Amino acid sequence: MGCFGCFAPEADEDLKPSKPDDSSGADARRKVAPDVANGYAHSFTFKDLSVATGYFNDANFIGEGGFGKVYKGKISGQMVAVKQLARDGVQGRNEFLVEVLMLTVLSHPNLVSLVGFCAQGDERLLVYEYMPFGSLESHLFGNLSSNFLCFLFVLANDVPLGKNPLDWNTRVRIAVGVAEGLSYLHNVADPPVIYRDMKAANILLGEDFSPKLSDFGLAKVGPVGDRTHVSTRVMGTYGYCAPDYVQSGKLTIKSDIYSLGVLLLELITGRRIYDASRPKPEQNLLTWSRPFLHDKRKFYRLADPALLGCYPPSALNQLVVISIMCLQDQPHVRPIVADVVIGLKHIASQPYAPERTPASMSSPANSGSPQLVRTPSRKRGGRRSAQYA
Repeated sequence: MGCFGCFAPEADEDLKPSKPDDSSGADARRKVAPDVANGYAHSFTFKDLSVATGYFNDANFIGEGGFGKVYKGKISGQMVAVKQLARDGVQGRNEFLVEVLMLTVLSHPNLVSLVGFCAQGDERLLVYEYMPFGSLESHLFGNLSSNFLCFLFVLANDVPLGKNPLDWNTRVRIAVGVAEGLSYLHNVADPPVIYRDMKAANILLGEDFSPKLSDFGLAKVGPVGDRTHVSTRVMGTYGYCAPDYVQSGKLTIKSDIYSLGVLLLELITGRRIYDASRPKPEQNLLTWSRPFLHDKRKFYRLADPALLGCYPPSALNQLVVISIMCLQDQPHVRPIVADVVIGLKHIASQPYAPERTPASMSSPANSGSPQLVRTPSRKRGGRRSAQYA
């Protein structure tokens, strides 16, 4: 693409923790105006977006994050999502500028599209295509339907009440799409882009559950030439950051691979990377899963109970192995994202295909009633017991 010439890092030096990470914002300020002038993103007035969202009516509120509140709206008949920067928010104007820059020059089916922005006075807003199914986080850790058989399974297997599970095939399809979006950033964008904020909350879903990476405020241009890393202040979400990045501040594309491994483990288990509502030994997903990750015979113990056993055992094992590879402590041991995509597509070629799919599962097409399947029992001795799934 050759579109980040003025955005590349100028020096490979460590930043002190107290020093603001302003390099991306400074370069963004030099680049945003030409891009916008060329029509890559529309500049809206604050009044335009106020009217579009019903003056930021609570009825149109759809979420909130580090950037600020998000509202749905309509502009020229097109549904959009409008993010309004909170003046006292965690993320600031540098992230706003970086995101405008990134999304005006990057384009891929698995990246969210930027419709436009507003930078009027003290107001900073971003306008995206509207993703009607919300975030992966809301579906993966969200509400369970009231289907009676699922309710019985909840009581018998400690599945959290109110959770609406994604079916296996949908989870794998989401994993493939996320990896393909990341592959575009690493292998097609020139120079490569390090996403740096991979997490379930930043994966948005279309009507057919097609995933798109969003929130590029923390993205960084990757190392170029002889450089092996970008030195920067450590930023990201707890649990998703690679240990080598946390310890050294040296950011590489392999940092994204570790975060992808965490996301894959969340898709497998239906558990958050950190969940304070669980018993203390289970609050950290990596700590809880470690005994199972080290023994192939226990891989099935990682499967989200809300899947009701509806998954191909061999494909589950393969997905666990890919997650383990991505989660290696040493970055040079982790795979490149292109190989991850190949592996995930191989898993997707082995879909779970029951005669009837549980109606409670979230998927683009779900119908029928639960089917009697057999899954490994959790009882000692590995006996197999019949369960409704």
